[in-house]
Amino acid sequence: MIAQKVRVTKKFTFDMAHALYGYDGPCKNIHGHTYHLSVTLIGTPIQDNGDVKLGMVVDFGDLKNIVKENILNIYDHALVLNEEAPYSKSDVISNEFEKVILVPYQPTCENLLLSFVEKLKPLFSENHALVSIRLEETPTSFAEWNVGDN
Repeated sequence: MIAQKVRVTKKFTFDMAHALYGYDGPCKNIHGHTYHLSVTLIGTPIQDNGDVKLGMVVDFGDLKNIVKENILNIYDHALVLNEEAPYSKSDVISNEFEKVILVPYQPTCENLLLSFVEKLKPLFSENHALVSIRLEETPTSFAEWNVGDN
């Protein structure tokens, strides 16, 4: 069989709350979403008959574990706030919520997506490289990063 590149995607779901500091609409208030995250790698399926991963670009279980450890375990059921927001340093926030993440950016879908790219990209090799990530904030709204665009 001729070696050809294949894209493989694993989908994930997590729940997270955020607030957009200084925003001029209702998203300035703390609110939550059920996010859908799709992570796509590209590579050539393993051709070595002695390899237990024969025929795979990457084991979906390995991909799941990487995303779970570096994204889901951190952001699932967390409250993400811009560290510049005055309320982010509130005792009420820090005392009442266990999982508060302060970020140095506005926690929009776009910026969260780019932070996920930064976390995940170095964890893959050229044998199975990160090629795209899609983060769906609602059923009709999403942000997408693609290596070909950058």
